[in-house]
Amino acid sequence: MMNQRFGLLVLLAVGLLCLTFTQVSRSEDLFEDDVDVDIEDELAGVGDEELEAEIDEDEAPPAPKTPPPPKVTYKAPEPMGEHFFAESFDRGTLDGWVQSIAKKDNTDEDIAKYDGKWEVEEMKDSKLPGDKGLVLKSRAKHHAISAQLLRPFTFDTMPLILQYEVNFQSGIDCGGAYVKLLTQTPDLDLDQFMDTTPYTIMFGPDKCGEDYKLHFIFRHKNPKTGEYEEKHAKKPDADLRTYYTDKKTHLYTLVVNPDNSFEVLIDHTVVNSGSLLTDVTPPVNPPAEIEDPDDHKPEDWDERPKIQDPDATKPEDWDEDAPAQIPDEDAVKPDGWLDDEPEYIGDPEAIKPEDWDEDMDGEWEAPQVANPACETAPGCGAWKRPMIDNPNHKGKWKPPMIDNPNYQGVWKPRKIPNPTFFEDLHPFRMTAFNAVGLELWSMTSDIFFDNFFISNDRNTAERWAADSWGLKRAAESAAEPGLATQMLTAAEERPWLWVVYVLTVALPLVLIVVFCCTGKKKSAATPAEYKKTDEAQPDVKEEEQQQEEEEDEEEEEKSSPEEKKDKEESPAEEEEEDVKDEEQDDADELEDDVLRRSPRNRKSRKD
Repeated sequence: MMNQRFGLLVLLAVGLLCLTFTQVSRSEDLFEDDVDVDIEDELAGVGDEELEAEIDEDEAPPAPKTPPPPKVTYKAPEPMGEHFFAESFDRGTLDGWVQSIAKKDNTDEDIAKYDGKWEVEEMKDSKLPGDKGLVLKSRAKHHAISAQLLRPFTFDTMPLILQYEVNFQSGIDCGGAYVKLLTQTPDLDLDQFMDTTPYTIMFGPDKCGEDYKLHFIFRHKNPKTGEYEEKHAKKPDADLRTYYTDKKTHLYTLVVNPDNSFEVLIDHTVVNSGSLLTDVTPPVNPPAEIEDPDDHKPEDWDERPKIQDPDATKPEDWDEDAPAQIPDEDAVKPDGWLDDEPEYIGDPEAIKPEDWDEDMDGEWEAPQVANPACETAPGCGAWKRPMIDNPNHKGKWKPPMIDNPNYQGVWKPRKIPNPTFFEDLHPFRMTAFNAVGLELWSMTSDIFFDNFFISNDRNTAERWAADSWGLKRAAESAAEPGLATQMLTAAEERPWLWVVYVLTVALPLVLIVVFCCTGKKKSAATPAEYKKTDEAQPDVKEEEQQQEEEEDEEEEEKSSPEEKKDKEESPAEEEEEDVKDEEQDDADELEDDVLRRSPRNRKSRKD
């Protein structure tokens, strides 16, 4: 029974620990089945001569050491399949990219220029030597850089898949990391890329203060007016804070399908989805009717639902001058009231300051304190009757309110057909784009961008992600701290986890103490109980007799010579006692013989 209890306690403790670790741990290897990771041996590149020299120098076997984590070898991803743009920056240059030299209009000269610096380099804490990316190097400056696609992307019957990686190496205070797909126009000049340059889609993270955003904005062309209007997708329901603060590389993916559905993913997890027709603001299609701007409310339009009764008159007994409260005529002054004693008196212990100038400060008066004579009395000073509500007070008379017989309701302008109405059932068919660009302002530097990819085939995009971001995630996972460190880090971010940790450790200990140390002890069975149950009775008579004989011998040794002489003179009494003892033994043997012959005892022996 005790082993079963202990086993249950162990299972309970393991279950609690598993629940705790589930809260802390995160799924790091999303491409576990797709990513092929090359592991370099620690001895790779070391010559045989160097190895022999090391062996000669260290004849004694070295102490065992914890093997280092496997080293992930970086291999630049190669685009395979249909794609319109692929950039991994592993050439180490900005070839193919154009840095803007534009100046913003209507802006101070100091910040009007797009003079923010861009560099191609590895991450500061790179886990993949050789993996380079585009880094925003300046803070509090405008940055703009762009590149042409292999060919323009046209929205027809194939989806759009846009993905790229972002790592906020130094965190992010206020700034964006979004990308723009620049609209194909005859006058597109990447040297003059700026905030007013037309774009088809803007997508990516943006943060300022405690507002964590993930933009998906597309510009929709009104087929009647030809004007473009920004349509903003609904905000994601997921909590995005971790992606901005954990200083890890995250993969941002946008998928827009020909059926007008869209998906926004981070690390291959959907954080937002919907329809271009119903889940954007303002809606793509305008209302069929609008309020007539030339319609005005008539002057005699009555919007009052209630009016004062014009036929009502003030009652003759209505006294508008009656006060709200009157003295209580039934009140009686309490006994012991001190009419001649003021409530406050000058402090008798106060002394006029030595520098008091009566010409400048006026006549000095001691500060007022409560009159000690009033402490035991019901009151001091002139007694006044307390005030009570006046039962005859009615206030100013107003006529009662009645329904307005001329009420016409709240006026609204009439509806007319919307002259700009249109119905676009295919907002997916956006304007073609032929360039990708980053136009950003940030108060934080060292934002890392990598592995831009644009395609119309989802499998191709996922293969690119597996060969690039998947490899990077595998390297970061291999270098991550142990479970204990992750638990401490998680508890720092979520203090309530400390309660879970304490309960996980303390609860099993408490249960072990309760179950193992406070169980009921089985009481010794009486002879009567042995007879009722026919349970085998332990043979303790010989031990009891031996103990009695030892006690008798000790008493004889301690007794005086006179007592010994008395015992010797009474042999007859001792013989009588011996006879009684023999009779008692015979009775006990008879009782045991009866018990052995009982039917239950015989049955138990047969069994």
